[in-house]
Order: sequence, then structure tokens, then C-alpha cells
Amino acid sequence: MFDYIIIGAGSAGCVLANRLSADPKRKVLLLEAGKPDRDPLLHMPGGVAALMKSGKHDWRYHTTPQTHLDNREIYYPRGKVLGGSSSTNAMIAVRGAPSDYDHWAQLGLPGWSYDKLLPYFKRLETYLPHQGPRHGTDGPLKISRIAQRSPMGRAWLAAAHQAGHPYNDDFAGPSLEGVGQFDSNIFQGRRQSAAVAYLRPALQRPNLTVLTEALTLRVLFTGTRATAVEYRHQGNIVQATAGVEIILSGGAVNSPQLLMLSGIGAPERLSAHGIARVVDLPGVGRNLHDHLVATVGYASPLPHSYVTYRKPHRMLLAGLQYFLLRRGIAAEPGPLMAGFLKTSLDLAEPDIQYHFVSIMYHDNGRSVSNEHGSMAMCNICQPQSRGTVTLRSGNPEDAPLIDPNFFAEEYDRRTMLAGLRLAREIVNQPAFRPYHGAEVAPGAAAQDDASLEAYVRANAETIYHPVGTCAMGTNAEAVVDAQLRVHGTQGLRVVDASVMPRIISGNTNLATMMIAEKAADMILGYAAA
Repeated sequence: MFDYIIIGAGSAGCVLANRLSADPKRKVLLLEAGKPDRDPLLHMPGGVAALMKSGKHDWRYHTTPQTHLDNREIYYPRGKVLGGSSSTNAMIAVRGAPSDYDHWAQLGLPGWSYDKLLPYFKRLETYLPHQGPRHGTDGPLKISRIAQRSPMGRAWLAAAHQAGHPYNDDFAGPSLEGVGQFDSNIFQGRRQSAAVAYLRPALQRPNLTVLTEALTLRVLFTGTRATAVEYRHQGNIVQATAGVEIILSGGAVNSPQLLMLSGIGAPERLSAHGIARVVDLPGVGRNLHDHLVATVGYASPLPHSYVTYRKPHRMLLAGLQYFLLRRGIAAEPGPLMAGFLKTSLDLAEPDIQYHFVSIMYHDNGRSVSNEHGSMAMCNICQPQSRGTVTLRSGNPEDAPLIDPNFFAEEYDRRTMLAGLRLAREIVNQPAFRPYHGAEVAPGAAAQDDASLEAYVRANAETIYHPVGTCAMGTNAEAVVDAQLRVHGTQGLRVVDASVMPRIISGNTNLATMMIAEKAADMILGYAAA
């Protein structure tokens, strides 16, 4: 018997485990399907590429064939380890635009406007670049700013400024627009995952039980009240009872999957797999959306890219420098330079995000060019294409069917092409000229809309920000209410990126942790910070 059972020890689950177990009177169980985060690569910022290539701490999902991307099955990485995707991602710490959250409030969720959420963003961070009223100084997550090693990154910022785009020293400031440097959840050369920042300080609490390699099979109900969970651990099927609440924090793929396996979803989807219906909620698994990314890449006539560090002796030196001093290339994240830009002057907010890197790669970083060069990764801030997560079968061990329906909407196609052209315009400025060699992607021949669109269809990938499949709201498609309680049930909430009714304009990890901070207050009955 526990007071709270949290399913999924990812970005949100680790936050909840810490906050809910802070009172020794509350007994908390945290279930994680993956392993403990003992692998050194999980804590080395430069280990991202190796983690992506191996898939060792990942669910290894792929999408269904994407109709609008040449029927390709897109690799869809999701962390499967303590810390979840916060243990395997690129450690980029951005909040998105304030208007993103104000839009949530306009959907009938007044407690989710940016001014109401700012205290939670501040609570979660210790912001090291500088102090100010928009940042926290004593939160669990330490955020730093890593100096740009390659001169190509600085040249790209200067070129963007020459193209008419403003510098932005703080993407958490009043405006998201501009080019600047990403902040990173890295401290003293080590990744600050949710497991490191939140879970590790709580592990010694006797009222917190953490089980790894524990796959949750279903939530059990008495009527419509969630009362227990069934999970497989060390070869045994176990039931644990929750006296107060059960909280799903599996993310935008696994949370809707578990709801459906437990009898909550569209009736026709459940009956197709012989699952007894508990609550009819047609929105479960719908509204899946994500940031699709396409790149503009250039070979460089100068040997100033990160390819230099791929030589065996350089890699050995970098490894020694890291393990001895916690410094050097292995202590740095991948993307350092950022752009949130408008493809048209009449827009109120940026519609394109760029991650600039001083290297060229494809296939989600699993294939890296040995040629010196750089690329700007371009994604639409607010994509309009919507997809689904549905069950493959009634077996919890079968991966769900993931169909983001990428590139389906005309807005997405039009905006992506404008973003690619804008990236070209930036690198053609004088500041970047020393590093501007042949265009490798899309290639100089791809100039008209048809050619650029064909390039995107053949090459675009996810940049790992799925949201929306258990969206909060008041309409018929909503899955949770403004308190993140699952409609039609008692004692059951969803707390993770799946509750976002609309994606934010940026990387989603920090926002997911903020959601969990706010959820903890709501669960415990505390007033807003």
C-alpha cells in the first residue's frame, strides 16, 4: 500500500517523486521500465551521439510509414532509463514563448498562463549565467551556458545579425525572437538530468521506493476510481495499491498507451483489442504533434568544425580531459547556437527555430560526416499537423503504433520551406563567408518549391518533442482537466508532455519539468508559488 504511485521516472516522474516524498508521512512508489542511470555516457554531455547510436537506453520506437514523408518509418527515440529522455537528450534548456502558455489559458485553462507558470520555472532552476527577476537561484536543476568552442558558431550568429535578426542574450526574457546561445542543463561538466537533479537527492528517503526494470501492465479500477497498478518486475507480476492517487508520467507515447491498456480511450479502439472499457475518452492518443526538422548543411573550406575531434588521438585526449578534469569537448552539449526567427515581418512571434551545429550528420546523429562543415537544423515552432498513438495489440510489451502524420498540413510545408530559404540567406552573409563551401543539403540544385519539398519528404526527421496525446482542456477531445485529472475517473492523473494542448515554441524538456512542479502543488493542495 502506497499513498502515491508514479508510473515513469522521466522528466516529470522524477520531479514528482521528489516533491511528493518530501513529507515523510507520504509513501511513494516510482516505477520505471528502464534501468538505473549508471552508464557513464548518460552523465557525459558529449555522450549524446553514442547514446543515440546504440539505443541502449531507449524504447527504440519507430513511427508508422509517414504518408507525407515518402512513406518512411521515422526513428522515434524515447528515453528508457531513470531520468527518461532527460538522461539522453541534448540538454537544451529553453522555455518557449510566453504566448505559448497564454494560448493554453485562452483554451479555458486560466491557471496555465505564463505569469502563473513563471514561479514554477523559477522554482526548478539554479540559473548560473546571470541573475534576474525571470530566473531562479536555488532550484534543483542547475543551468549553465557553455562557451562556443568553434568559431563557426560565432560567425553564424554574426551572419544572422547581418541578415537583420536581433541578438537575444536570454531566451527566457520578454521576447523569444533572435539569435543567441542555448542554455544547457549541465553543471561542472556533467549532465543535469531529472534523475540527477531531483531523484538522486530523494533516494535515501525511507518513504520513497524506486523500482527499475518494472514494466507497468495496466491501472486497476474499482468502478471508475484508480486503486492499483499491475506491473512486471524480476519475472513476477505484482500489484501495488494506491490510497490517494496514481500518476502517469510515461510521456506522450507511453501514457496514452497505458490508459488504453487500462480501459480508458475510444471504445472502438479498446474493443478491437478485447480490452474492457472503464471510461470512454475518445481523445486518448489523439492530438499527437511534434517538431519535424530538416537541415541546411554546408561543407567548410576551413578545418574549424567538430570533425577535428573525431580523429582517434583527439578522441582519446578528449576522454582523458573529461574524466580527469571534467572539461573539454566531452563536457559540452551538441547544439550551442540557437535562432528563433520570423519568416515574415508581419508575424507576432517567431515561427521557425534553428539549432546550429559545427558538424554535419543525418539519421538522428547516427551517421556523421567526416567532412568539415556545419548545418542549421530548422523546425517549425507551431506545426499544425496532428497524428495519433494507438495500440498495436492488447499486449503491454508490444510497441504502440505512432503516427505523427508529419508534414500533412499546407502551413507546415509552406513554413518549412520558408525556414530553409531563411537559413540559406543567413549563411550567405559576409560574416559566414570564410566557412561557406558547397551546399551539401538540400544542395544548390534544390531552388524551387517542388525540389525543396521533395528534399524534406526524403530527409526530415523528428527533433524529439512529442506532445499532446493526453491533452488538458474542457472540450470533447480533452483527456485531463486543468488539474491534470483524467476526465471521468477519480484518483488518476497524467503529468508529462502529453498534457500540453499545444506544443511550445522550443525544446520541451524544461516545460515538462515545470508541469510536474505545478502538478505537485495541485496534488498536495498547495497554493500556487
